[in-house]
Amino acid sequence: MYINEKLEVFKQKIKGKNVAVMGMGISNTPLIRYLMDLDVNITVFDKKSEDELDKCLVEEYELQGVRFSLGDNYLDNLHGFDIIFRTPGMRPDIPALQKEIDRGATLTSEIEMLIELCPSRIIGVTGSDGKTTTTTLIYKMLCEAGHHCYLGGNIGTPLFAEIDQMLPEDIIVLELSSFQLMTLKKSPNISVVTNVSPNHLDIHKSYEEYIEAKKNVFEYQSASDIVVLNYDNDITREFADEAKGEVRFFSIRSQLDQGVILDNDEIKIVDHGEKTSVISTNEILLLGMHNVENACTAIAAVKDLVSLDDIRHVLKTFKGVPHRNEFVREVGGVKWYNDSIGSSPTRTIAGLASFKNEVILIAGGYDKHLDYTNMGKYIVDHVKVLVLLGQTKEKIKEATMQELKSRELIHVPIYECSTLEEAVFKAYECAIPGDTVFFSPASASFDMFKNFEERGNKFKEIVNNLE
Repeated sequence: MYINEKLEVFKQKIKGKNVAVMGMGISNTPLIRYLMDLDVNITVFDKKSEDELDKCLVEEYELQGVRFSLGDNYLDNLHGFDIIFRTPGMRPDIPALQKEIDRGATLTSEIEMLIELCPSRIIGVTGSDGKTTTTTLIYKMLCEAGHHCYLGGNIGTPLFAEIDQMLPEDIIVLELSSFQLMTLKKSPNISVVTNVSPNHLDIHKSYEEYIEAKKNVFEYQSASDIVVLNYDNDITREFADEAKGEVRFFSIRSQLDQGVILDNDEIKIVDHGEKTSVISTNEILLLGMHNVENACTAIAAVKDLVSLDDIRHVLKTFKGVPHRNEFVREVGGVKWYNDSIGSSPTRTIAGLASFKNEVILIAGGYDKHLDYTNMGKYIVDHVKVLVLLGQTKEKIKEATMQELKSRELIHVPIYECSTLEEAVFKAYECAIPGDTVFFSPASASFDMFKNFEERGNKFKEIVNNLE
């Protein structure tokens, strides 16, 4: 019977310790339950009031001796702790945390402890766009090949609560956000960076800080580890200079002597100049060149762990992840697509390029302080009607108007709306049979919704009620 010695040492060391858990969100709820069984003193900190939290959950925790610090001043009680588990969305350098760290507390997170204590091989995927699809493709290819795998991180179920069942022969596949990576001190065995472009600048102090966070996915690797990098992205290509392990490039634009490439509409693995055909792009079920790129990324990560038949089967059958260029329905000859994950201009640009004809675009949402200038060109090239809402609608409109002004003779009708329902109805009113309506906000969801999933589900609900 296998015994995870590192995990057993951790359990002994944490006994009797004062542990702070920041937030009762998705990633921390299983963590709290796990810690309850380790004989530790737990205090949960959350800026929500008790009325805003799950009453049954709070009562359950209180019966187990868990204490709470809630509301606007919830961090006032953050003192005297041995270990602090940070929620991903909380910056690690806020004064209350820093004061406790300076006093001697250890700052960590659910994902950091998983990577530190897990006995299995770990594949970690990060990037500005394409993380979830690439992570899911990797997981499905490994499962198709017969590996016992766990899927988690920024996708799926928080995995720390399952760490007791993990074995050395298992493979853990993690999607990792920049927030999760900020304080990481151990990197996955196989690290993947899909691409890097400006994102989350409402939380990161600068683009440079965002890039540095992404680097942590491979920063602590050894010579025996692997990093998969996008050759077509200037920033990720340069990451290769800092890599300690094997570098694997993928590219849909360049012909490499080593890596995974797109060559005459076929994805090929190249080894010292010798090419092996994997699959034709017209056999891949997912739409768009960005998904061809995601396929190349996944292949580069798992090519030594699976067969070509395993790869082909997944790419020929995988229909995609919800909220990512997801076909909703056809109404009166008009096709409706949900791309609520499109929370940045680059995501929406990639989505627009996946359609052969011009679309009616619904865009706009929470402002992450991103630059929309480049998006104007793609809107003018790919959009017949633009419907805008949310905090960023003026930025997107301005980028489009500037591009239209430079072209003079081209016109794109632009409508501004106050709600998602109003935007869907305006698109419905403008559409004629044969049109495609594409919902890809190019913005975060937080001005109107809890997250992109809630936003996408609301969009699908409205569309499914159209007659």
